[in-house]
Amino acid sequence: MLVKLFRNASLPQCLSMCVLLFSALFSQPWRAMPKDNQENLDFAKSYQPRNKEAQHLRILLNGPAGAGKSSFINSVDSVLQRKITGRALTDATFGSSFTRRYTTYKLCKDPVGFYSFVFNDIMGLERLSNNGVHVEDVKLALRGHVKEHYEFRPEHPLTESDLGYNPSPTLDEKVQVLVSVVPADTLPVLSDEIKNKMKDIRRTASDMGIPQLAVITKVDKACRKARQDVKNVYRSKYLKRLVDEFSAELGIPVNCIFLVKNYESEIKTNDDTDALILCALRQMISFGDDFLRNL
Repeated sequence: MLVKLFRNASLPQCLSMCVLLFSALFSQPWRAMPKDNQENLDFAKSYQPRNKEAQHLRILLNGPAGAGKSSFINSVDSVLQRKITGRALTDATFGSSFTRRYTTYKLCKDPVGFYSFVFNDIMGLERLSNNGVHVEDVKLALRGHVKEHYEFRPEHPLTESDLGYNPSPTLDEKVQVLVSVVPADTLPVLSDEIKNKMKDIRRTASDMGIPQLAVITKVDKACRKARQDVKNVYRSKYLKRLVDEFSAELGIPVNCIFLVKNYESEIKTNDDTDALILCALRQMISFGDDFLRNL
């Protein structure tokens, strides 16, 4: 990936390339910056599954530890509530996965009730085989076999004899959308072991016909221009290169990969940050509902 650019370069050359790479912008965005926040908010609020057997759409977030999966759930909730929220607990220090249990998040809709889609947070993937969520557990979650609040055991995947195993999942307990969440700032050095685990999970989802998207978080930490103005995300040459290389590595089409900035330090929401999050959310709902309708 990007590391290859610097392999045979001297230190001054590397520094020069970094400055150029991280600050260069296209004269025109390679994807239109989403603008219709109210339309996307109304879409999310009015959404109801077209499959009458489903009460809600289930979206599973999957990816390396520290990628921002829990923060993305909080960010979606913040956009919908129009205030900063923090229902999904996160850890400001990077290390092993902070999320330990299989948790479903229902998002409140004013004045009463819930949105007709839910998010599942899951333990993060890690490079070593005995750390992070076991790949087989993610596959079981796709099929609805993991019970709510099951505590993941990296060294032992869930088995049919475990109390956390759901032997007869309903349609509502099965996953309809798989979202791969990866961080832009460390994506160039994401280990082959983690990428292979993500590919393995994607193959299972594909065999089941489950639609898949990707969210690249922490764009502000990876690109100086995006940090200065989030509207630059789809003008950044560096972020475009990340998207193209990630697409080639994982096989996810570019039009199914979304750049977002999670709410982490802010105390108020921002229209431009909201726009990126809402655009990704709308595609998740649309893809998942198409899947539900075709069942």
